[in-house]
Amino acid sequence: MMEVTFPPPRNATLSPNAIENPTARDCHIAEIATRGRMARQKATGYNQRSRGETLMGRWKAVIGPKLKARNFENQKTEAKIGFRVLNRMTGPGRPRFERTA
Repeated sequence: MMEVTFPPPRNATLSPNAIENPTARDCHIAEIATRGRMARQKATGYNQRSRGETLMGRWKAVIGPKLKARNFENQKTEAKIGFRVLNRMTGPGRPRFERTA
């Protein structure tokens, strides 16, 4: 598995010494050229990283940037409550799959 890096821009070019000593960025550019941008994201796990960043951004916007409780047990309880609140808020927007056959 490749090291996760920021995706190169669409107009990215290989470094001058990419043939002898390719960097991780050069490997990503070459993979995008051969397999496509979406295949590269799947191979590197970039989509999961993006989902995690989105979740944390949503948490900070709704709950706040830090936990208010001081001791660890209370922090765990506060986090559980926060996740239940977020799940309840986003639940109606999620698709529910049911088997029809």
